[in-house]
Order: sequence, then structure tokens, then C-alpha cells
Amino acid sequence: MTGLHALVGPVSRETESRLIRYGELLERWTRSSNLIAPSTIEDLWNRHILDSAQLVAIKPDARRWLDLGSGGGLPGLVIAILLADQAHAHVDLVESNSKKAAFLTTTAAELDLPVAVHRMRIEEAPAHVHGPEIVTARALTALTALLGLSRPWLDQGAVGLFHKGRDFVGELAKSRDAWAFQLIEHQSAVDRDSRILEIFELRPR
Repeated sequence: MTGLHALVGPVSRETESRLIRYGELLERWTRSSNLIAPSTIEDLWNRHILDSAQLVAIKPDARRWLDLGSGGGLPGLVIAILLADQAHAHVDLVESNSKKAAFLTTTAAELDLPVAVHRMRIEEAPAHVHGPEIVTARALTALTALLGLSRPWLDQGAVGLFHKGRDFVGELAKSRDAWAFQLIEHQSAVDRDSRILEIFELRPR
């Protein structure tokens, strides 16, 4: 937990217990549902949980989050665990795959998390998800397409926090052909070559 505390500060024992149980469930379900790459299970805590938790450190006051293409709940379920004790916290998870959506629903219920799971395509979600402060996505699609998917909420004032790997410079360059936006780059606390891209004031060119 030392790495977690360094990122987000002290957390309750219940939060620690939920994170541990989440890791156990993620590993178990991955055997049948391919939620994460099996090769990353040995480094699950750093590679996935801390990588997701750092978003809360970037926006500690945000209470309404939307995670697109949630998959195994990274970062959405980790965010929900960290915010579970906060008043008015809520995380919407959008996932079209039935098995992955089942994992999200089952895990959120077992851990008593402030989560709503939407089993649908992202393009359908604007009619069902309203008012997020932050939109997240991790390993979903290239940035140009991701901005198009996120636009309905960014148009309403939400901020995007998007994980991108070492090719982030090229993705940014390509995305600027189609989009204008304000950008803050946050170096990943887990991988020095990766970034969290904070994007707002999005508009098409």
C-alpha cells in the first residue's frame, strides 16, 4: 500500500480491503474472460491498480466520473473504490461486452461501490449518462477516435483524463489534424514514458 499512499494519501482500511479483493476478482475472472493481459497479472498492483489510482490524485475533488470501455474496471472500478466513502461520488462504466459488463456489475455489487454499469456501445451512452466531471479511458482506441467518442460530455464541460503510452506524441500530432483542444500533460507516476493527457475545451477543426 506504500505506493498507493504516496499517490493519493492515506486511505481507510476498508478501501485497502476493497482494492485487495478487487485484485483477487480481476485475476480470477481474467482466467476465463481475458479482462487484462495474463502476462501482466504478476505486476497487477503497479501495472493496473496504481496506474488507475493516479487519476484520483490528479483530480482529487471530482466526484462524478465516466469510464469509457471499462473492460475489467480499469480505471473505473479503482476510482470508485477510492471514492466509495465520499459523499455524492458516482462512477458510470460503459462496456458493451457482456462478460466484461457482468464482471463490472458483480464486482461493484460485492464491494458496495457507487457505480452504474451501462452495457451498451459508447455511441449510445450520451442518452443515458449525464453530467460527469471527468471522462476516462484506458487502452481503448487512438486519441483522434477517443476524442470523438468523448465529445458529447466534453462539450458539456467535462474534462478528459486519458492514459497514453510512449507513442503519445504521435497520437497528439494526428489528433490535432481533426481537433483543437487545451492540453495538460501529466507524466505517469507508474511509467516515466507514459502520460495522462488532460484535455478540455475540445472543438472540431
